[in-house]
Amino acid sequence: MFYRVLISFVFSILMLAPAISAAQTGQVSLEGIWNSSVSNPGDKQATFKGVAVDSVAFGKSNFTYYLAGEDSLQNATGNYFYDLNELTLYFVEPQSEPKRYTVENLTGELLVYKNDSESFDFSRTVEPLDVAAATTTKADFAIDPSMGFGFTFKSFYRGMIGIVFILGLCFALSAHKRKIDWKLVATGLGLQILFAVLVLKVPAVAYVFDWVSNKVVDFLNVSEAGADFVFGSLIDVNSSLGYIFAFKVLPTIVFFSAFTSLLYYLGILQKIVYVFAWVMSKTMRLSGSESLAAAANIFIGQTEAPLVVKPYLDKMTKSEILCLMVGGMATIAGGVLAAFIAFLGGDSDVEKIIFTKHLLTASIMSAPAAIIIAKILFPETEEDKIDRKLDISKEKIGSNVLDAISRGTTDGLKLAVNVGAMLLVFTAIMAVLNWMLGDLIGDPTGLNDKIVQWTDGRYTSFSMQYILGNLFAPVAWLIGVPLEDVVAVGQLLGEKTILNEFFAYASLSTLKNTGVLVNYRSIVISTYALCGFANFASIGIQIGGIGVLAPSQRKVLAKFGIRALIGGTCAALLTATIAGMLFG
Repeated sequence: MFYRVLISFVFSILMLAPAISAAQTGQVSLEGIWNSSVSNPGDKQATFKGVAVDSVAFGKSNFTYYLAGEDSLQNATGNYFYDLNELTLYFVEPQSEPKRYTVENLTGELLVYKNDSESFDFSRTVEPLDVAAATTTKADFAIDPSMGFGFTFKSFYRGMIGIVFILGLCFALSAHKRKIDWKLVATGLGLQILFAVLVLKVPAVAYVFDWVSNKVVDFLNVSEAGADFVFGSLIDVNSSLGYIFAFKVLPTIVFFSAFTSLLYYLGILQKIVYVFAWVMSKTMRLSGSESLAAAANIFIGQTEAPLVVKPYLDKMTKSEILCLMVGGMATIAGGVLAAFIAFLGGDSDVEKIIFTKHLLTASIMSAPAAIIIAKILFPETEEDKIDRKLDISKEKIGSNVLDAISRGTTDGLKLAVNVGAMLLVFTAIMAVLNWMLGDLIGDPTGLNDKIVQWTDGRYTSFSMQYILGNLFAPVAWLIGVPLEDVVAVGQLLGEKTILNEFFAYASLSTLKNTGVLVNYRSIVISTYALCGFANFASIGIQIGGIGVLAPSQRKVLAKFGIRALIGGTCAALLTATIAGMLFG
């Protein structure tokens, strides 16, 4: 049965591949030299910093604006990001804020892109402008979209290797192999692939998600008013990682916790959760508690989501409990979603929008992934005890609106302090371990110099990062990470599992900004793979949090701790594999 489902799944991907490839190959390339053309006499020619743009030259991943004026050196250069109908320009010389446009027309002869305040109209030219200057300029931008893009046969078979490995591992660890519902597994995979294709490949859906991501970033920027008021001029320091964490990430966690609490009190969040739960219950034939818990985990944390199914908890089967636990570890909460956006995007709104889209996609895709993995690890054996009704708990957080906001703020403050304390301690522990490994072992034995030689300078000494990177490098390769980045991504996977996702995302931000990750696909896959709470600390959090709500289930929770950790990790890896396979 397993092989028939797998063959059917592979066949469905193969059927999708030609259509996707055709869509990509049919897209007209931006590459070339374009002259500014004003179609109507009354139109005003578009400008850069007040100077009219005469022409633009697009290379593989970089561009040059040729500006009007007598000085032939007067131009602007940088890198660009173009996917579907979205064009983002990152200016390097002279430095300027990135600009984002919608490409409204792109043919062999005409290029039109616009935003709310600017409109550029170009026609392709045959005049011999200085193309070399445009095509050889290299911007200092870690995310280079020209490296690792597109759905190819290689990305397809690498993705299939990852999917087979993950499902095979879970099958080997399954408690009841003969009870596995392979139809549910196939349906869940289908939902994941369908959602990924819609978001990453269908222009209309991609536009909606881009719009949502844009508004989320705008919302986050507006919400920083509180931090501006409290910290004042302290925020006017250089944008180091410490600055971003202290003045962007931690205040965002507090605010989002309060905002989520308000939405829950007003009943808005429950309605959104119900829609997602209804889709999963109908397509995957899940129980009411499983569907609601999986949907709730998309938006709220692993200890808050069980509140949605509180009336069910005492009567839930073992399979349902594991599904609840895996879902909690495989997804992230709204507050930390905002924090991860701040981590990865820094002070760049354009990068925030890019990573918001990927993080939103990852969180939604991981919900069916968690169900798939949980139902393979521990299939349902108590069908007679399943309750398929979709009834959300009416219990509210707080007695009124102000009380709900206050409670959410208090919970957010506790979470922010907890996150800050964990990062402080874990970073210090890693530094001590690295000192012991590097100074006490690597230096006397000459191992440090060999590691520098083996890694071309990526690692300067024998360290925990180097050990974790090599330990998890095979897993990184299996989920589709390009060979040149497997050790670096392996390091991130190890840090996330052994420490926590905050530490791993902080490392990803550093590796991205310093150019250690050289392939854009690696950055995307890492963003998806780290999007979850699957770490050892979460086992205790779940046993304590859910155990308070359902004391009778505490033994089951303790028994399933490691299994849930494995399940949450595999679910995140499955989502990353599918996204890496289709991303382009």
